[in-house]
Amino acid sequence: MQMATITVQQATIEQLDEIVSLFNDYRIFYEKTSDLEGARAFIKAKFVNQESVIFLAYHAVENQAVGFAQLYPTFSSLSMTKAWILNDLYVASRCRQQGVGRKLLEAARRFAERTEANSLSLSTARDNQTAQRLYESFGFTQEDKFVQYNYDIKLI
Repeated sequence: MQMATITVQQATIEQLDEIVSLFNDYRIFYEKTSDLEGARAFIKAKFVNQESVIFLAYHAVENQAVGFAQLYPTFSSLSMTKAWILNDLYVASRCRQQGVGRKLLEAARRFAERTEANSLSLSTARDNQTAQRLYESFGFTQEDKFVQYNYDIKLI
């Protein structure tokens, strides 16, 4: 794919098909089984219940979605403000190293600022050095004030 202008816009439910395809690829990247039907139901519910904000990156020449970022709202009790978690960021493999991820980060940052959020946080796999370099070059810093734990709930 030739280098082209990348545009980013906040997605709507009308773009569900484009998001589902990218979201499924994102899950496969993180070694999950392909599940287009499950991805569709999950993303559709996020729109219907207004549980997240999704940005889509488009390759201008081909007018094709090539990446997405999904943000979830949260709150900071200590600062008593809104915050956003940039939970998912994915760029199609053929479009990496073309500034797509950076454009998605810029859109997420502008959105967080517009909504008067105190912070925008994210996490990535320890071995995803490419993503870590991007986030650090953008100005994200590794948090060392708190130790993060996770408790997996086993669904029956």
